[in-house]
Amino acid sequence: MRFKKSVAVIAIAVAPLAYGQDAKDWEGEAELGVLMTSGNTDETNINGRLGLVHEVESWRNLADFSSNYSESENDTTGEDQTTAEKYKAALETNYKFTENQYWFLRGAYEKDRFSGYDFESTATTGYGNRVWQRSERSFLDLSAGAGYRYNKLEELNDDGDDVEKEAIARLAAQFNYALSDNALFSQKLSTEIGLDENNVISQSETAIKANIVGNLSMKAAYRVKHVSDAPADADSTDTEAALSLLYGF
Repeated sequence: MRFKKSVAVIAIAVAPLAYGQDAKDWEGEAELGVLMTSGNTDETNINGRLGLVHEVESWRNLADFSSNYSESENDTTGEDQTTAEKYKAALETNYKFTENQYWFLRGAYEKDRFSGYDFESTATTGYGNRVWQRSERSFLDLSAGAGYRYNKLEELNDDGDDVEKEAIARLAAQFNYALSDNALFSQKLSTEIGLDENNVISQSETAIKANIVGNLSMKAAYRVKHVSDAPADADSTDTEAALSLLYGF
């Protein structure tokens, strides 16, 4: 039920982006992965994602919505217990003032039930450059900017506050490389450095996508998130491995 609810939220959030736009300018991909095991271990993992790109001569708009939910059987009680529940959204617009250089404005929101945060949010702006491009599918983007972080803690910190807010610097890179006509390797990296509390949040996604037939592909991804100053009782490093089907449109 939680997963169905998250899909509905994604659909509602994306609708305003598409309204009034020419459909031929939009490209996207819908991703779904389901893993269920039974026997010695009963476990269910569901991850979903919707990515959209709208690109014209001077502008590029990106939207990314994802969710992850896992539950497993408690060894002691035998009851199902939630082990992961995460929802993420990111919106970005790029103004291309030359063929390879652009200005970006980005907003992101994340709600992770087991992160120690009630929610995390950032708004950043800065400069980006496509420093290398061999084809439409093979390129390297680098960007740097600054902005603001506003995170709500689930519990009070050592200073008696339940909010983390500070100016941040953001560094990011995206590398795509076409291994063949049907296979694509991608690497995404980002680091957001707190300029007041010096809390550094870094994220990485390494993925390989292979076409199966038509618009249907298989994707394997490994994601890592590291928080240098994580909330109490929360791990500094969070990892996620996913295997999913992807439909491009």
